[in-house]
Amino acid sequence: MRTTLAAGAAGLVFGIGLTISQMIDPAKVIGFLDVAGNWDPTLVLVMAGALCVTVPGFVWARRRGKTLPGDAIEWPSRTDIDRPLVLGATLFGLGWGISGFCPGPAISALATGVWQVAVFGVAMIAGMVLYRMTPRF
Repeated sequence: MRTTLAAGAAGLVFGIGLTISQMIDPAKVIGFLDVAGNWDPTLVLVMAGALCVTVPGFVWARRRGKTLPGDAIEWPSRTDIDRPLVLGATLFGLGWGISGFCPGPAISALATGVWQVAVFGVAMIAGMVLYRMTPRF
């Protein structure tokens, strides 16, 4: 129960941060990604702020070796860069650049009631289902 509450609180804080930073606005994100055109660099400050919190948090978590509720931390063991990783990152980047949404901000933006967000959410879920149905080689 404590783990669920901690995850819920973290998700709520994350969603509020995405909303305040305007990362749920596709125009803001696309303006940031448009480095060859009318570039909007304000999201650099959002990312820098996130790193200021995340890096010390990861250092502390590595030293502590467990979560705040006391569960073991499962760190990723793979460090290789393979074809599926590159293809997945490319698809993610293309989708983000085209739509202006990635999963976290899209979930937060559902509260706005904008129909395009719901379309993105359905497409995202369809992609997840399709991935699960695709055989691995």
